[in-house]
Amino acid sequence: MTIVDITSKRIDITPAIRRHVEHCLSKLDKWHTQLINPHVVLSKGPEGFVADASISTPNGILVASARHHDMYTAINELLPKLERQLNKFQHKNESRRATTGMKEIPLTEMDDVAAFHDVLPVEPGK
Repeated sequence: MTIVDITSKRIDITPAIRRHVEHCLSKLDKWHTQLINPHVVLSKGPEGFVADASISTPNGILVASARHHDMYTAINELLPKLERQLNKFQHKNESRRATTGMKEIPLTEMDDVAAFHDVLPVEPGK
């Protein structure tokens, strides 16, 4: 279990809130990636509660924000956003765009000649 740094603005962090945040972030362990220095900021504004999360991983930085009139719901809304980013980071190398492009495929000599004639057609008699 990783140690979560929780910061608050205008509210006190109770042990129940701390347990809830740690429980939600522990669900990210199913992605089998190292969570480096997870930081959660909980604040209360005029429109409700805001929960911001910033987590470093070996693949990149995960950043998510959620706003709701209930603080526990705002914390719960962070989880799908963070999971979506983790999924993107872990499967990025499997995407079609990450495969070898046409420019990187070596051509044989016959392909070079055929490609040259396709681009510049030779007309007889000239």
